[in-house]
Amino acid sequence: MARYGMVIDTTTCVGCMDCVVACKTENRVPEGYNRDWIAYDTGGTYPTLNMEIRSERCNHCDNPPCVYCCPCGASHIHDRGGVILVHHEKCSGCKACIAACPYDARFIHPEGYADKCTLCIHRVEQGLDPACVAVCPTRCMVFGDLDDPNSAVTRLIQSRRHHTLIPEAGTEPQIHFLT
Repeated sequence: MARYGMVIDTTTCVGCMDCVVACKTENRVPEGYNRDWIAYDTGGTYPTLNMEIRSERCNHCDNPPCVYCCPCGASHIHDRGGVILVHHEKCSGCKACIAACPYDARFIHPEGYADKCTLCIHRVEQGLDPACVAVCPTRCMVFGDLDDPNSAVTRLIQSRRHHTLIPEAGTEPQIHFLT
């Protein structure tokens, strides 16, 4: 059984937003909404500052509060790959999952259901990369099976300094950022 995840190299991401456009196009995300976005984080103390550019999205957590709080069973863990998905037809639009997500990765679709990144599971099941990964001009995004010791994502995590977002939330995110 696979456990899908993503590694994003923040030293090569240039914030071009090709991933955002590819996601909107591939998944027909309505105007004014996004399943992924670019974040800019500046740290350090003047005059020694550094900036991290990150492509962010749902973190497809191993311990997903959005799934556990869903009163309808709409938010669920996909049986292949551990991807967090939403059954649109089951979703009541109550926004409990939005409140539970520490990553602000969900929105209410104009049709009334919670929507979010799916890691393009429809593409992955056809042997393709998620749309965001496929179009990245700097190839800073790598997708794969985190449980496969020979996968590119596992090798990158083992070979480079990396972090996840908000680790103190205890969600065990599957999106890793190389630094």
